[in-house]
Amino acid sequence: MSKPLAHILPYITSYLGERVVNARPVYGGDISSAYCVDTETGQYFLKVNSDSSALGMFYSEQEGLQAIEETKTIAVPHVHFVDSIDGQAFLMMDLVESKRPDTSDYHRLGSQLAELHLCSQADFGFSSDNFIGSLPQQNNIHANWAEFHWFERILPQLQLALRDGLIQSQMIPEEERAITLFREISGDIRPALLHGDLWGGNYLIAADGTPFLIDPAVYYGHSMVDIAMSRLFGGFGAGFYDAYHEIIPKSPYYDIQIELYQLYYLLVHLNLFGSSYYSSVASILKRYF
Repeated sequence: MSKPLAHILPYITSYLGERVVNARPVYGGDISSAYCVDTETGQYFLKVNSDSSALGMFYSEQEGLQAIEETKTIAVPHVHFVDSIDGQAFLMMDLVESKRPDTSDYHRLGSQLAELHLCSQADFGFSSDNFIGSLPQQNNIHANWAEFHWFERILPQLQLALRDGLIQSQMIPEEERAITLFREISGDIRPALLHGDLWGGNYLIAADGTPFLIDPAVYYGHSMVDIAMSRLFGGFGAGFYDAYHEIIPKSPYYDIQIELYQLYYLLVHLNLFGSSYYSSVASILKRYF
């Protein structure tokens, strides 16, 4: 038995009241180690991470998955527990056996994501801060979307990039100009519950065709943020967008929204992975600010 699992598997046995019969490494943990855990009655997906911030990240992941689950709009793996033992943080959830998506699967994913985005609250933000990848993501409440997007999303990433020498100070837009632009392109929008990190690796299509969202970075924001992220690296079929926009139509600023909302994720990638993302960030900042 590997060291990360030595104390965790007995915990699982005690918690579930059923014996673990096998645990094998699998793909899917991203920055964590991932395992398929077989018990006497079922299969589970286990993430394990010894980083000092891992327990907080797993609690945030649990909170985000539960927020989506409670809407009953689109499936997520049910989280059974989050805990830590001997410096090893772990998260255990249901295992989703997935398949390659077909046209009808993309259509279901698009329509169900739109239903999630129709879930709203009075203000923008979330009840707690969370993470985007391994970076902290602050979710302070704002009544105004443009101010939320600037102060909670764009500015913190710009400041982090400046601190680490990844951008120059003259690249940071003037606050008033940025907020005005975000207000102009978004219009009068209602806060939508977002996945928050919707790239092609953060959804699954189960064997029966049910779409599942995984690894969220949830908050209430502009629904187009999820669409912008989905278009950054691809992985979503045309049927996904057709179905989504049957429920939430495109705005006249659609293409500009895509590019400006991708700026956040490009800044995140710049801060996580370095200068290979510099030209993409610089191009958007030069074009719009």
